[in-house]
Amino acid sequence: MAKTPKSSPPKSTLAKANKARRRRLRLARRTAIQQEKGERSERHAGIRQEPREGTPRRRKASRR
Repeated sequence: MAKTPKSSPPKSTLAKANKARRRRLRLARRTAIQQEKGERSERHAGIRQEPREGTPRRRKASRR
């Protein structure tokens, strides 16, 4: 025989508050990482555009 579906118990205010808190923390962490990656990519782009100082970099000899 098939089981009849049961309704879940009502969510407590504490559980709701904790879930909302976790959601906000996840969002904050995600946005912080996105910002950091953006700044990092800008820094790297700026570094690569500038000419290198001193002797130019040569290809390393093969180890074989």
